[in-house]
Amino acid sequence: MKSCARLVFCLYFFVPFARAEEVGEWWGTAEREREYYRITEIPIPSPLVIEAGAFATLPDGRIAIGTRRGDLFLCSGIDNRKPSPKFELFATGLDEIFGLAFRDGAFYVTQSCELTRITDQNGDGRADKFETVSDGWGYANYHEYAFGSKFDPQGNLFVALGLSNSYHSRALFRGWAMKITPQGKTIPIASGLRSPGGIGHNEHGALFYIESQGPWNSSCSLKFLKEGGFMGHPISFNWYEYAPSMGKAPVEPESGGRIVTEKKKVKELVPYAVVFPYIRMGRSISGFVVNRTKGRFGPFEDQIFIGDYTQSIVMRATTEKVNGVWQGACYPFREGFSTGILNLQFTPEGNLLSGGTNRGWPVRGGKPFALERMDWTGRTPFEIERLSITPEGFSIKFTKPVDADKAKNASQYKLATFTHIYHGGYGGPEVDQTTPSVKAVKVSADGLEARITVPEIKPGHVYEFDLGTLVDAKGETLLHRRAYYTVNEIPAGG
Repeated sequence: MKSCARLVFCLYFFVPFARAEEVGEWWGTAEREREYYRITEIPIPSPLVIEAGAFATLPDGRIAIGTRRGDLFLCSGIDNRKPSPKFELFATGLDEIFGLAFRDGAFYVTQSCELTRITDQNGDGRADKFETVSDGWGYANYHEYAFGSKFDPQGNLFVALGLSNSYHSRALFRGWAMKITPQGKTIPIASGLRSPGGIGHNEHGALFYIESQGPWNSSCSLKFLKEGGFMGHPISFNWYEYAPSMGKAPVEPESGGRIVTEKKKVKELVPYAVVFPYIRMGRSISGFVVNRTKGRFGPFEDQIFIGDYTQSIVMRATTEKVNGVWQGACYPFREGFSTGILNLQFTPEGNLLSGGTNRGWPVRGGKPFALERMDWTGRTPFEIERLSITPEGFSIKFTKPVDADKAKNASQYKLATFTHIYHGGYGGPEVDQTTPSVKAVKVSADGLEARITVPEIKPGHVYEFDLGTLVDAKGETLLHRRAYYTVNEIPAGG
Protein backbone atom coordinates (compact mmCIF):
# COMPACT_ATOMS: atom_id res chain seq x y z
CA MET A 1 0.00 0.00 0.00
CA LYS A 2 1.26 3.45 -0.90
CA SER A 3 1.70 5.65 2.17
CA CYS A 4 0.85 9.33 1.97
CA ALA A 5 3.61 11.47 3.43
CA ARG A 6 1.30 14.32 4.30
CA LEU A 7 -2.24 15.54 3.87
CA VAL A 8 -2.68 19.01 2.44
CA PHE A 9 -6.21 19.96 1.47
CA CYS A 10 -5.31 23.67 1.55
CA LEU A 11 -1.75 24.97 1.69
CA TYR A 12 -1.76 28.32 3.45
CA PHE A 13 1.82 29.38 3.00
CA PHE A 14 1.16 33.06 3.65
CA VAL A 15 -0.74 32.69 6.95
CA PRO A 16 1.17 31.30 9.96
CA PHE A 17 -0.76 28.57 11.73
CA ALA A 18 -1.87 29.41 15.26
CA ARG A 19 -1.89 26.62 17.82
CA ALA A 20 -5.08 25.93 19.73
CA GLU A 21 -3.72 27.38 22.97
CA GLU A 22 -2.88 30.60 21.14
CA VAL A 23 -6.28 31.18 19.55
CA GLY A 24 -8.49 29.99 22.41
CA GLU A 25 -12.12 29.41 21.52
CA TRP A 26 -12.66 29.74 17.81
CA TRP A 27 -16.03 31.48 17.76
CA GLY A 28 -15.97 32.27 21.47
CA THR A 29 -18.99 30.04 22.08
CA ALA A 30 -17.57 26.63 23.04
CA GLU A 31 -18.90 26.69 26.62
CA ARG A 32 -22.43 27.48 25.47
CA GLU A 33 -22.28 25.00 22.59
CA ARG A 34 -21.81 22.18 25.11
CA GLU A 35 -25.23 22.93 26.60
CA TYR A 36 -26.90 21.91 23.34
CA TYR A 37 -24.52 19.51 21.58
CA ARG A 38 -22.27 17.18 23.55
CA ILE A 39 -19.10 15.60 22.12
CA THR A 40 -18.38 12.02 23.21
CA GLU A 41 -15.12 10.25 22.44
CA ILE A 42 -15.42 6.86 20.75
CA PRO A 43 -12.63 4.74 22.29
CA ILE A 44 -10.25 3.16 19.79
CA PRO A 45 -8.44 0.20 21.34
CA SER A 46 -4.67 0.03 20.99
CA PRO A 47 -2.91 -0.74 18.70
CA LEU A 48 -5.56 0.23 16.14
CA VAL A 49 -4.97 3.41 14.14
CA ILE A 50 -8.22 4.66 12.61
CA GLU A 51 -7.82 7.82 10.54
CA ALA A 52 -11.39 7.82 9.26
CA GLY A 53 -11.83 9.20 5.76
CA ALA A 54 -15.24 7.74 4.87
CA PHE A 55 -18.30 6.22 6.54
CA ALA A 56 -21.28 4.10 5.53
CA THR A 57 -24.22 2.87 7.61
CA LEU A 58 -25.05 -0.81 7.10
CA PRO A 59 -28.57 -2.32 7.15
CA ASP A 60 -27.86 -3.99 10.52
CA GLY A 61 -26.93 -0.65 12.12
CA ARG A 62 -23.18 -1.09 12.13
CA ILE A 63 -20.98 1.70 10.82
CA ALA A 64 -18.38 0.91 8.16
CA ILE A 65 -15.26 3.06 8.42
CA GLY A 66 -12.74 3.50 5.63
CA THR A 67 -9.37 4.90 6.64
CA ARG A 68 -6.53 6.83 5.11
CA ARG A 69 -4.26 3.87 5.81
CA GLY A 70 -6.36 1.69 3.51
CA ASP A 71 -8.30 -0.35 6.07
CA LEU A 72 -12.04 -0.99 6.16
CA PHE A 73 -13.50 -1.61 9.63
CA LEU A 74 -17.01 -2.62 10.68
CA CYS A 75 -17.97 -1.03 13.98
CA SER A 76 -20.83 -1.77 16.36
CA GLY A 77 -21.81 -0.01 19.60
CA ILE A 78 -21.09 3.55 18.48
CA ASP A 79 -24.51 4.79 19.63
CA ASN A 80 -24.27 3.31 23.14
CA ARG A 81 -24.59 5.88 25.91
CA LYS A 82 -21.08 5.00 27.07
CA PRO A 83 -19.59 3.64 23.86
CA SER A 84 -17.31 0.64 24.03
CA PRO A 85 -17.37 -0.26 20.36
CA LYS A 86 -16.22 -3.41 18.66
CA PHE A 87 -14.02 -2.93 15.59
CA GLU A 88 -13.79 -5.76 13.05
CA LEU A 89 -11.24 -5.50 10.27
CA PHE A 90 -13.07 -6.34 7.05
CA ALA A 91 -10.48 -5.39 4.42
CA THR A 92 -6.98 -3.97 4.19
CA GLY A 93 -4.36 -3.08 1.59
CA LEU A 94 -6.30 -0.22 0.00
CA ASP A 95 -5.06 3.33 -0.56
CA GLU A 96 -6.45 6.51 1.06
CA ILE A 97 -10.16 5.68 1.36
CA PHE A 98 -12.21 8.88 0.86
CA GLY A 99 -15.43 7.37 -0.41
CA LEU A 100 -17.57 4.50 0.86
CA ALA A 101 -20.98 3.23 -0.23
CA PHE A 102 -22.84 -0.03 0.43
CA ARG A 103 -25.41 -1.79 -1.75
CA ASP A 104 -26.67 -5.37 -2.13
CA GLY A 105 -24.07 -6.86 0.17
CA ALA A 106 -21.09 -5.08 -1.42
CA PHE A 107 -18.89 -2.16 -0.44
CA TYR A 108 -17.94 0.38 -3.09
CA VAL A 109 -14.68 1.94 -1.99
CA THR A 110 -13.22 5.05 -3.59
CA GLN A 111 -9.45 5.01 -3.20
CA SER A 112 -6.87 7.16 -4.94
CA CYS A 113 -6.36 4.79 -7.86
CA GLU A 114 -9.83 3.31 -8.47
CA LEU A 115 -13.37 2.52 -7.39
CA THR A 116 -13.37 -1.00 -5.96
CA ARG A 117 -16.24 -3.40 -5.23
CA ILE A 118 -15.46 -5.50 -2.15
CA THR A 119 -17.43 -8.52 -0.95
CA ASP A 120 -17.25 -11.40 1.50
CA GLN A 121 -17.97 -14.48 -0.60
CA ASN A 122 -17.53 -17.21 2.03
CA GLY A 123 -19.33 -15.43 4.86
CA ASP A 124 -16.48 -15.41 7.37
CA GLY A 125 -16.68 -11.67 8.01
CA ARG A 126 -13.58 -10.78 5.98
CA ALA A 127 -13.34 -9.46 2.44
CA ASP A 128 -12.20 -12.05 -0.06
CA LYS A 129 -13.15 -10.57 -3.43
CA PHE A 130 -11.88 -7.22 -4.77
CA GLU A 131 -13.19 -6.09 -8.17
CA THR A 132 -12.21 -2.97 -10.05
CA VAL A 133 -15.39 -1.11 -10.96
CA SER A 134 -13.58 1.85 -12.48
CA ASP A 135 -9.99 2.95 -12.89
CA GLY A 136 -10.71 5.49 -15.60
CA TRP A 137 -8.30 8.09 -14.24
CA GLY A 138 -4.59 8.42 -13.59
CA TYR A 139 -2.74 8.15 -10.30
CA ALA A 140 0.97 8.84 -9.91
CA ASN A 141 1.41 11.28 -7.03
CA TYR A 142 0.68 11.06 -3.29
CA HIS A 143 -1.48 14.20 -3.43
CA GLU A 144 -3.81 12.84 -6.13
CA TYR A 145 -6.72 12.07 -3.83
CA ALA A 146 -10.08 10.76 -5.02
CA PHE A 147 -13.35 11.42 -3.17
CA GLY A 148 -16.41 9.26 -3.72
CA SER A 149 -20.13 9.82 -3.27
CA LYS A 150 -23.01 7.65 -2.13
CA PHE A 151 -25.33 6.17 -4.78
CA ASP A 152 -27.81 8.46 -6.49
CA PRO A 153 -31.38 7.21 -7.16
CA GLN A 154 -30.29 5.84 -10.56
CA GLY A 155 -27.46 3.81 -9.01
CA ASN A 156 -24.63 6.07 -10.19
CA LEU A 157 -21.58 6.90 -8.12
CA PHE A 158 -19.49 10.04 -8.55
CA VAL A 159 -15.79 10.67 -7.96
CA ALA A 160 -14.05 14.03 -7.52
CA LEU A 161 -10.37 13.93 -8.48
CA GLY A 162 -7.80 16.28 -6.97
CA LEU A 163 -4.98 17.78 -8.99
CA SER A 164 -1.41 16.48 -9.03
CA ASN A 165 0.50 18.04 -6.12
CA SER A 166 -2.61 20.30 -5.83
CA TYR A 167 -1.23 22.51 -8.64
CA HIS A 168 -0.96 20.45 -11.84
CA SER A 169 -2.92 17.94 -13.91
CA ARG A 170 -0.26 15.45 -14.92
CA ALA A 171 -2.29 12.26 -14.65
CA LEU A 172 -5.41 11.48 -16.68
CA PHE A 173 -8.49 13.49 -15.65
CA ARG A 174 -6.89 14.97 -12.56
CA GLY A 175 -9.05 17.99 -11.68
CA TRP A 176 -12.20 16.36 -13.10
CA ALA A 177 -15.37 14.75 -11.76
CA MET A 178 -16.42 11.34 -13.06
CA LYS A 179 -19.73 9.48 -13.11
CA ILE A 180 -19.62 5.69 -12.78
CA THR A 181 -22.82 4.06 -13.98
CA PRO A 182 -24.34 0.85 -12.56
CA GLN A 183 -22.83 -0.94 -15.58
CA GLY A 184 -19.36 0.33 -14.65
CA LYS A 185 -19.06 2.88 -17.44
CA THR A 186 -16.89 5.87 -16.46
CA ILE A 187 -18.05 9.22 -17.84
CA PRO A 188 -16.16 12.52 -17.35
CA ILE A 189 -18.78 15.11 -16.36
CA ALA A 190 -16.96 18.28 -15.22
CA SER A 191 -13.53 19.90 -15.31
CA GLY A 192 -11.89 22.63 -13.26
CA LEU A 193 -11.71 21.02 -9.82
CA ARG A 194 -8.66 21.86 -7.71
CA SER A 195 -8.45 20.05 -4.37
CA PRO A 196 -11.80 18.49 -3.42
CA GLY A 197 -12.54 17.62 0.19
CA GLY A 198 -15.78 15.69 -0.27
CA ILE A 199 -18.59 14.96 -2.72
CA GLY A 200 -22.26 14.16 -2.28
CA HIS A 201 -25.80 15.38 -2.71
CA ASN A 202 -27.21 18.47 -1.04
CA GLU A 203 -30.48 18.66 0.88
CA HIS A 204 -32.39 18.91 -2.42
CA GLY A 205 -30.65 15.96 -4.10
CA ALA A 206 -28.30 17.96 -6.37
CA LEU A 207 -24.67 16.87 -6.68
CA PHE A 208 -22.18 19.10 -4.83
CA TYR A 209 -18.54 18.95 -3.84
CA ILE A 210 -16.21 20.71 -1.43
CA GLU A 211 -13.50 22.90 -2.95
CA SER A 212 -10.39 24.07 -1.09
CA GLN A 213 -8.80 27.49 -1.08
CA GLY A 214 -5.91 27.89 -3.52
CA PRO A 215 -5.34 28.93 -7.15
CA TRP A 216 -8.58 30.22 -8.72
CA ASN A 217 -10.26 29.78 -5.32
CA SER A 218 -9.76 32.64 -2.87
CA SER A 219 -11.67 30.79 -0.17
CA CYS A 220 -13.06 27.32 0.45
CA SER A 221 -16.51 26.74 -0.99
CA LEU A 222 -19.38 24.36 -1.58
CA LYS A 223 -19.99 24.01 -5.34
CA PHE A 224 -22.72 22.54 -7.50
CA LEU A 225 -21.20 19.82 -9.71
CA LYS A 226 -22.98 20.53 -12.95
CA GLU A 227 -22.67 17.92 -15.68
CA GLY A 228 -20.80 19.60 -18.53
CA GLY A 229 -19.66 22.36 -16.20
CA PHE A 230 -16.33 24.02 -15.54
CA MET A 231 -15.56 24.42 -11.83
CA GLY A 232 -13.08 27.24 -12.20
CA HIS A 233 -9.48 25.97 -12.39
CA PRO A 234 -8.31 25.76 -16.04
CA ILE A 235 -5.20 23.60 -15.50
CA SER A 236 -7.14 20.43 -16.38
CA PHE A 237 -8.29 21.61 -19.83
CA ASN A 238 -5.66 19.27 -21.34
CA TRP A 239 -7.97 16.26 -20.94
CA TYR A 240 -10.92 17.49 -23.03
CA GLU A 241 -9.73 15.50 -26.03
CA TYR A 242 -10.28 12.34 -23.96
CA ALA A 243 -13.83 13.40 -23.01
CA PRO A 244 -15.71 13.67 -26.31
CA SER A 245 -19.08 13.96 -24.57
CA MET A 246 -17.91 17.22 -23.00
CA GLY A 247 -17.23 18.98 -26.30
CA LYS A 248 -14.48 21.58 -26.65
CA ALA A 249 -12.63 23.10 -23.71
CA PRO A 250 -14.16 26.32 -22.39
CA VAL A 251 -12.72 29.73 -23.09
CA GLU A 252 -9.74 30.34 -20.81
CA PRO A 253 -10.81 32.54 -17.88
CA GLU A 254 -8.98 35.82 -17.34
CA SER A 255 -7.03 36.00 -14.10
CA GLY A 256 -7.66 39.03 -11.89
CA GLY A 257 -11.34 39.65 -12.47
CA ARG A 258 -14.41 38.64 -10.48
CA ILE A 259 -16.42 35.45 -10.74
CA VAL A 260 -19.59 37.41 -11.51
CA THR A 261 -18.02 38.95 -14.63
CA GLU A 262 -16.03 35.92 -15.78
CA LYS A 263 -19.07 33.66 -15.78
CA LYS A 264 -20.57 35.97 -18.42
CA LYS A 265 -17.56 35.24 -20.67
CA VAL A 266 -17.08 31.55 -19.86
CA LYS A 267 -20.51 29.99 -20.29
CA GLU A 268 -19.55 26.68 -18.66
CA LEU A 269 -18.20 28.34 -15.48
CA VAL A 270 -20.15 27.34 -12.36
CA PRO A 271 -20.00 29.94 -9.55
CA TYR A 272 -19.36 29.06 -5.91
CA ALA A 273 -22.71 28.16 -4.30
CA VAL A 274 -21.60 28.81 -0.72
CA VAL A 275 -18.37 30.62 0.09
CA PHE A 276 -16.85 29.89 3.51
CA PRO A 277 -15.02 33.09 4.53
CA TYR A 278 -11.40 32.19 5.11
CA ILE A 279 -10.37 31.80 8.78
CA ARG A 280 -13.80 32.94 10.07
CA MET A 281 -15.43 29.80 8.68
CA GLY A 282 -12.65 27.27 8.42
CA ARG A 283 -9.46 26.89 6.42
CA SER A 284 -9.84 23.49 4.77
CA ILE A 285 -13.43 22.30 4.76
CA SER A 286 -13.94 18.58 4.30
CA GLY A 287 -16.61 15.88 4.06
CA PHE A 288 -20.29 16.73 4.45
CA VAL A 289 -23.57 14.99 5.19
CA VAL A 290 -27.25 16.01 5.16
CA ASN A 291 -29.27 15.78 8.37
CA ARG A 292 -32.18 13.36 7.76
CA THR A 293 -32.65 12.36 11.39
CA LYS A 294 -36.31 13.47 11.63
CA GLY A 295 -35.63 15.88 14.47
CA ARG A 296 -33.34 13.69 16.55
CA PHE A 297 -30.47 16.12 15.98
CA GLY A 298 -32.38 19.23 16.92
CA PRO A 299 -33.88 22.01 14.80
CA PHE A 300 -31.65 21.64 11.72
CA GLU A 301 -33.42 18.96 9.68
CA ASP A 302 -32.48 18.82 5.97
CA GLN A 303 -29.38 20.95 6.46
CA ILE A 304 -25.81 20.20 5.41
CA PHE A 305 -23.20 19.55 8.10
CA ILE A 306 -19.58 20.10 7.05
CA GLY A 307 -16.28 19.45 8.83
CA ASP A 308 -13.08 21.46 8.70
CA TYR A 309 -9.71 19.77 8.83
CA THR A 310 -7.47 22.60 10.02
CA GLN A 311 -9.72 24.20 12.62
CA SER A 312 -11.29 20.97 13.95
CA ILE A 313 -14.80 22.42 13.72
CA VAL A 314 -18.21 21.52 12.30
CA MET A 315 -20.35 24.04 10.40
CA ARG A 316 -23.80 24.10 8.79
CA ALA A 317 -24.92 25.12 5.30
CA THR A 318 -28.20 25.58 3.46
CA THR A 319 -28.69 25.91 -0.30
CA GLU A 320 -31.41 27.13 -2.63
CA LYS A 321 -31.78 27.49 -6.40
CA VAL A 322 -32.51 30.99 -7.69
CA ASN A 323 -33.08 31.59 -11.42
CA GLY A 324 -31.62 28.14 -12.06
CA VAL A 325 -28.39 28.83 -10.12
CA TRP A 326 -27.44 27.33 -6.75
CA GLN A 327 -26.46 29.58 -3.84
CA GLY A 328 -26.85 29.63 -0.08
CA ALA A 329 -25.45 30.27 3.35
CA CYS A 330 -23.06 28.86 5.95
CA TYR A 331 -23.26 29.06 9.73
CA PRO A 332 -20.99 28.24 12.70
CA PHE A 333 -22.05 25.15 14.66
CA ARG A 334 -19.60 23.38 17.00
CA GLU A 335 -15.92 23.61 17.87
CA GLY A 336 -13.73 21.59 20.22
CA PHE A 337 -13.06 18.39 18.27
CA SER A 338 -9.91 16.42 19.02
CA THR A 339 -8.32 16.23 15.58
CA GLY A 340 -8.67 17.40 12.00
CA ILE A 341 -12.06 16.36 10.64
CA LEU A 342 -12.10 14.47 7.34
CA ASN A 343 -15.67 13.24 7.23
CA LEU A 344 -19.03 13.09 9.00
CA GLN A 345 -21.88 10.58 9.17
CA PHE A 346 -25.19 10.47 11.01
CA THR A 347 -25.65 7.30 13.06
CA PRO A 348 -28.83 5.17 13.21
CA GLU A 349 -29.79 6.95 16.46
CA GLY A 350 -29.45 10.39 14.90
CA ASN A 351 -26.09 11.40 16.36
CA LEU A 352 -23.28 12.91 14.27
CA LEU A 353 -20.10 10.86 13.97
CA SER A 354 -16.85 12.59 13.01
CA GLY A 355 -13.46 11.16 12.19
CA GLY A 356 -10.09 12.30 11.01
CA THR A 357 -6.40 12.79 11.63
CA ASN A 358 -3.67 15.37 12.15
CA ARG A 359 -1.23 13.57 9.84
CA GLY A 360 0.41 15.80 7.28
CA TRP A 361 -0.67 19.31 8.29
CA PRO A 362 -1.22 21.16 11.59
CA VAL A 363 -4.69 21.09 13.12
CA ARG A 364 -6.19 22.67 16.23
CA GLY A 365 -7.19 19.36 17.76
CA GLY A 366 -4.19 17.76 19.42
CA LYS A 367 -4.83 14.05 18.81
CA PRO A 368 -3.20 12.17 15.91
CA PHE A 369 -6.56 10.55 15.06
CA ALA A 370 -9.98 10.28 16.67
CA LEU A 371 -13.58 9.17 16.36
CA GLU A 372 -16.09 11.39 18.13
CA ARG A 373 -19.87 11.46 18.39
CA MET A 374 -21.91 14.63 18.77
CA ASP A 375 -25.31 14.25 20.48
CA TRP A 376 -28.13 16.74 20.81
CA THR A 377 -28.91 17.26 24.51
CA GLY A 378 -32.57 18.01 23.81
CA ARG A 379 -32.20 21.76 24.45
CA THR A 380 -32.84 24.03 21.48
CA PRO A 381 -30.37 26.89 21.06
CA PHE A 382 -31.46 30.32 19.86
CA GLU A 383 -29.83 30.32 16.43
CA ILE A 384 -30.12 31.68 12.93
CA GLU A 385 -31.86 28.62 11.51
CA ARG A 386 -31.42 29.67 7.87
CA LEU A 387 -30.96 32.61 5.53
CA SER A 388 -32.78 32.90 2.21
CA ILE A 389 -32.80 35.61 -0.42
CA THR A 390 -35.91 37.60 -1.38
CA PRO A 391 -36.45 40.11 -4.20
CA GLU A 392 -36.03 42.98 -1.71
CA GLY A 393 -33.45 41.54 0.67
CA PHE A 394 -33.30 38.48 2.90
CA SER A 395 -35.41 36.21 5.05
CA ILE A 396 -33.88 35.31 8.41
CA LYS A 397 -35.44 32.35 10.19
CA PHE A 398 -34.75 31.57 13.84
CA THR A 399 -34.95 28.37 15.86
CA LYS A 400 -36.92 30.15 18.61
CA PRO A 401 -39.18 33.23 18.57
CA VAL A 402 -37.20 36.45 18.49
CA ASP A 403 -37.97 39.41 20.74
CA ALA A 404 -40.23 41.32 18.35
CA ASP A 405 -39.56 44.79 19.76
CA LYS A 406 -35.83 44.48 19.11
CA ALA A 407 -36.22 42.57 15.87
CA LYS A 408 -38.41 45.28 14.33
CA ASN A 409 -35.62 47.83 14.73
CA ALA A 410 -33.58 48.01 11.52
CA SER A 411 -30.49 49.21 13.41
CA GLN A 412 -30.18 45.76 15.05
CA TYR A 413 -29.04 44.21 11.75
CA LYS A 414 -25.38 44.73 10.86
CA LEU A 415 -24.50 43.75 7.31
CA ALA A 416 -21.23 43.77 5.41
CA THR A 417 -20.39 42.39 1.98
CA PHE A 418 -17.30 41.41 0.03
CA THR A 419 -16.22 39.44 -2.98
CA HIS A 420 -12.93 37.80 -4.00
CA ILE A 421 -10.51 38.24 -6.86
CA TYR A 422 -10.93 35.34 -9.29
CA HIS A 423 -7.34 34.65 -10.25
CA GLY A 424 -4.65 32.05 -10.66
CA GLY A 425 -2.80 33.13 -7.53
CA TYR A 426 -3.03 31.17 -4.31
CA GLY A 427 -5.98 32.35 -2.22
CA GLY A 428 -6.81 36.01 -2.18
CA PRO A 429 -8.11 38.90 -0.09
CA GLU A 430 -11.69 40.00 0.45
CA VAL A 431 -12.29 42.99 -1.86
CA ASP A 432 -14.98 45.45 -2.96
CA GLN A 433 -16.39 45.61 0.56
CA THR A 434 -19.65 47.40 1.30
CA THR A 435 -21.69 47.99 4.47
CA PRO A 436 -25.34 48.13 3.38
CA SER A 437 -27.96 49.49 5.73
CA VAL A 438 -31.29 47.80 6.39
CA LYS A 439 -34.22 49.95 5.26
CA ALA A 440 -37.10 48.00 6.79
CA VAL A 441 -37.88 44.89 8.83
CA LYS A 442 -41.02 42.78 9.01
CA VAL A 443 -41.29 40.20 11.80
CA SER A 444 -43.69 37.27 11.47
CA ALA A 445 -46.51 36.87 13.96
CA ASP A 446 -44.86 33.79 15.51
CA GLY A 447 -41.49 35.55 15.86
CA LEU A 448 -39.64 32.87 13.89
CA GLU A 449 -38.84 34.99 10.82
CA ALA A 450 -37.60 38.48 10.09
CA ARG A 451 -37.67 39.75 6.50
CA ILE A 452 -35.30 42.62 5.87
CA THR A 453 -35.18 45.08 3.00
CA VAL A 454 -31.84 46.38 1.74
CA PRO A 455 -31.32 49.17 -0.83
CA GLU A 456 -29.34 47.02 -3.29
CA ILE A 457 -28.32 43.38 -3.54
CA LYS A 458 -24.96 42.81 -5.21
CA PRO A 459 -24.54 39.56 -7.17
CA GLY A 460 -21.17 37.91 -6.65
CA HIS A 461 -20.92 39.17 -3.06
CA VAL A 462 -20.94 37.31 0.23
CA TYR A 463 -23.27 38.97 2.76
CA GLU A 464 -22.07 38.78 6.36
CA PHE A 465 -24.84 39.06 8.96
CA ASP A 466 -24.01 40.13 12.51
CA LEU A 467 -27.14 39.84 14.65
CA GLY A 468 -25.45 39.90 18.01
CA THR A 469 -27.87 42.38 19.59
CA LEU A 470 -30.98 40.27 18.95
CA VAL A 471 -32.44 38.13 21.73
CA ASP A 472 -35.24 35.60 21.88
CA ALA A 473 -38.55 36.14 23.65
CA LYS A 474 -36.95 35.15 26.98
CA GLY A 475 -33.91 37.42 26.57
CA GLU A 476 -31.41 34.77 25.46
CA THR A 477 -28.74 35.91 23.01
CA LEU A 478 -27.94 34.05 19.81
CA LEU A 479 -25.55 31.14 20.28
CA HIS A 480 -23.76 32.20 17.08
CA ARG A 481 -24.29 35.78 16.03
CA ARG A 482 -22.93 35.58 12.47
CA ALA A 483 -23.91 33.86 9.23
CA TYR A 484 -22.81 34.29 5.60
CA TYR A 485 -24.94 34.22 2.44
CA THR A 486 -23.43 33.96 -1.07
CA VAL A 487 -25.44 35.83 -3.72
CA ASN A 488 -25.28 34.60 -7.32
CA GLU A 489 -28.77 35.53 -8.43
CA ILE A 490 -31.63 37.74 -7.20
CA PRO A 491 -35.18 36.38 -7.44
CA ALA A 492 -37.72 38.29 -9.45
CA GLY A 493 -40.32 40.30 -7.56
CA GLY A 494 -43.64 38.74 -6.73
